[in-house]
Amino acid sequence: MVVFTQGCQFRCLYCANPDTWDTEGGHDMPIDEIVAKAVRMKSYFGKYGGVTVSGGEPTLQRVALLELFRKLHAEGINTALDSNGRILNDETKALLEETDYLLLDVKHIDDTIHHQLTGVSNKPTLDLAAYRESTGKTMWLRYVLVPEWTDQEEHLHAWGKYFSNYTTVEKVEIQPYHRLGTHKWKALNLPYALAATPNPDKVLLDKTASIFRTYFRKVIIN
Repeated sequence: MVVFTQGCQFRCLYCANPDTWDTEGGHDMPIDEIVAKAVRMKSYFGKYGGVTVSGGEPTLQRVALLELFRKLHAEGINTALDSNGRILNDETKALLEETDYLLLDVKHIDDTIHHQLTGVSNKPTLDLAAYRESTGKTMWLRYVLVPEWTDQEEHLHAWGKYFSNYTTVEKVEIQPYHRLGTHKWKALNLPYALAATPNPDKVLLDKTASIFRTYFRKVIIN
């Protein structure tokens, strides 16, 4: 079960959900209602399934999510947080303590390119990754593969080397760039800078996976 939250400080050029950027958008949903939905679906989750909170950027609503995750755990339901790692403070740390799986999007290892791609620095994301590693709790790393933006071989190796000694990284997920959200940019009257950027082909995907497998035991292409 996936819960999408509203609000995000990143402005990724390839964002599929620009409608989630505005913190004033979306609609309110009571936490107990979300928990009740999850409980009704619990039989479908199996041993490892549960509730994933995504966005936007869910840590913008970290206080409410802490309450949600605690109530889900009380019902025996696993929790996962799909985050860009922008916010790390005591409230976020409390939320991460209740997070069974952190799905951390590390957009680029080079800070200059990260700025160009997202509008912000990658330092907070790397800081959050280091904190998660220090807790010993499970983390999945995610990497969006965008031709001509995130496919530079030297930076892929640098990305892999940076996390190669992390013991909490259970797997790395490569997410191929796509243009499925472009209609939202058009509806919001926003220019889409990557309109001419192709989807990564099989050769590029396999090459990227091969590089990452130099550093990680489990690498998958979503």
